[in-house]
Amino acid sequence: MRIVRYIKLLRPQQWTKNLFIFAALLFAGQLLNSGFLLKSLIAFIAFCGISSTVYIINDIVDIEADRIHKKKRFRPLASGEVTVKQAIIFLIPVFIISVFLTITLHYYFWITAGLYIIINTAYTFKVKDIVLLDVFFISFGFILRVAGGAAAISVPISSWMILTTIFISLFLAVSKRRAELSLTESENIPKQRKVLDQYDIVLTDQMNTIASTGTIICYALYTVSPRTVEHFRTENLIYTTPFVIYGIFRYLYLIHKKNLGESPSSTLIKDIPLIINTFLWLIISVIIIYKQRIINLLF
Repeated sequence: MRIVRYIKLLRPQQWTKNLFIFAALLFAGQLLNSGFLLKSLIAFIAFCGISSTVYIINDIVDIEADRIHKKKRFRPLASGEVTVKQAIIFLIPVFIISVFLTITLHYYFWITAGLYIIINTAYTFKVKDIVLLDVFFISFGFILRVAGGAAAISVPISSWMILTTIFISLFLAVSKRRAELSLTESENIPKQRKVLDQYDIVLTDQMNTIASTGTIICYALYTVSPRTVEHFRTENLIYTTPFVIYGIFRYLYLIHKKNLGESPSSTLIKDIPLIINTFLWLIISVIIIYKQRIINLLF
């Protein structure tokens, strides 16, 4: 069906990245605030549309490289299911709807959405071929999602949360590069992604050690920081740290033993232990942060 081609063009599996929008809502203690929840949902949908627009542009630019990739050659543009002209016509209304949703929120959200478009456009046309800057620009996208979520509901975000986001997004970006290196034949590396010629497995493993360590340390320090303890009136958030550690370790296992990680979104939504771990982390975090409000609602 033609509609399926266009849905695939949007890359809906990548929308899981936009769940970072809800981080500010959860950790601001406003998850039960219906008004804030609605604004966060609008921000999420807006970012899904904006990111899909960027993906379509990226697929147009990379169409030739995608055609020689083992998996990417099945994308609608690379496979010929959708023409470049059809893709451009399709992305226009998607972008317009996203802009309309964006302007219904706080103007700080407009800024973060605009910056997201700028950095991803720069990434698509130039930065993706510059070693190290490529993974940092991917990280910027996650930071802007978190900042956008906070801007949408006009709440401040913790410095430790920003640092945690930086490290975990670098971890995912470097893991992606490592997976691409391990799955790509050496003679095809420059053809599929030029920057891969500047990386190797040893380098990416060293970078991932730093990024994964930074993620765990920053998250742990966030849970016990005076501001966090004062805000939530509890030190119990520290007990969610083991789930973060397990999640990092599990992802490293999937990268090294299963050769996964080329598509972080697909890995996260297909691995059952990761899904269960994320669900448990979320449930326990909600119970710890909202315990008193939940009790008040029930009794």
